[in-house]
Amino acid sequence: MATKKAEAPKGKLGVLVVGLGAVTSTFMTGVLMARKGLAKPVGSMTQYDKIRVGKGADKKYLHYKDIVPIAELDDIVFGAWDVYPANAYESAINAEVLKEKDINPVKEELEAIKPMKAAFDKNYAKRLDGDNVKDAKDRWDMVEQLREDIRNFKKETGVDRVVVLWAASTEVYVPIDEEVHGSLEALEKAMKADDKERIAPSMCYAYAALSEGCPFIMGAPNTTVDIPAMWELSEKTGMPIAGKDFKTGQTLVKSGFAPIIGTRMLGLSGWFSTNILGNRDGLVLDEPANFRTKEVSKLSTLESILVPEEQPDLYGHGNDEDTQYYHKVRINYYPPRNDNKEGWDNIDIFGWMGYPMQIKINFLCRDSILAAPLCLDLVLLSDLAARAGRSGIQRFLSFFLKSPMHDYTKGEVPVNHLFQQYTMLKNAIREMGGYEADEEID
Repeated sequence: MATKKAEAPKGKLGVLVVGLGAVTSTFMTGVLMARKGLAKPVGSMTQYDKIRVGKGADKKYLHYKDIVPIAELDDIVFGAWDVYPANAYESAINAEVLKEKDINPVKEELEAIKPMKAAFDKNYAKRLDGDNVKDAKDRWDMVEQLREDIRNFKKETGVDRVVVLWAASTEVYVPIDEEVHGSLEALEKAMKADDKERIAPSMCYAYAALSEGCPFIMGAPNTTVDIPAMWELSEKTGMPIAGKDFKTGQTLVKSGFAPIIGTRMLGLSGWFSTNILGNRDGLVLDEPANFRTKEVSKLSTLESILVPEEQPDLYGHGNDEDTQYYHKVRINYYPPRNDNKEGWDNIDIFGWMGYPMQIKINFLCRDSILAAPLCLDLVLLSDLAARAGRSGIQRFLSFFLKSPMHDYTKGEVPVNHLFQQYTMLKNAIREMGGYEADEEID
């Protein structure tokens, strides 16, 4: 991967989002309000964070925009696909995340964002019933129609470049199959053969985006770009890919709190996590096959931070085989909560001479309020990475994602430790700004 200085952005940046639900409408409304000076993009690293560049007498703490050429909020032009025909204003009102008074100042701009027909297969999200869907004869036709959508969007809006972001529901779990997902040639063959079992609609979006020279970001735990075939395509097209699953509530807590246990050399017997949420994501996750996709991404976080093999005395207890602490994750669909997700964590730890203690964390979070700034950062940083010639998996974006992509074919272990992820992020920003990546990941 190239580590050259990023080129300055030219023209407008198109942001095409798959899914125009609670997360997307909150993201779009916030950006449009912020650029009118009517709201603050709180939670966004690209808008607020400062990084040290240089050492000694040359040391400075600068905002990202003063280190690297990041696109301005004024340069963003939005578009979307969705299974429901509601425009971005209707979607924002229906989602009930934001108050009407915080949406109305940008009502006209939001009303102009009308979703294109989605590439959809009901078998992948049985609880969704929209009719704003493409009539595709097979998966390859799906890809071709999506590519045409991207080209038309560019032509109609006059944007210079486009980033495609998946902020739609979690699909049914698709196990990685070497025969289909192992190479680009095999993937294309399966798409043309209309292999509905192993080619998810999200894969069609990713293929279309990369083929049209657009970075692709997977904001759900879908298998989509987490396969060698997509890595091959992203290298071939010179485009960055990032995924998977926005790290918003409980996993953010886990990736930040587990290092406390690990750094303090305390033992862990078990970690039980449960969530209640009532938005469209909760509805889809109420289907066991869809929950399986989410469970895989949530379960992987802890195991790479507190590793039993490295500290058997501390983490080698808890389950039946007594080889590792017990780790359980539950998600419950509870409509009254809507977008206001609640995460409970019960952590059983032990200290000196094995004496037990407990930690309880109750995070009453707002899913879309936490996800919106992640969408902004992932879009702006993926666009930046493309202009710096960085193709393939963008490991430096792990900070924003629940189940970071990694090359599992070579035994690579993902970095889930929040503060190590932050170091990776800072180093990449430094490199793309022409500075030295001078922080070690310990």
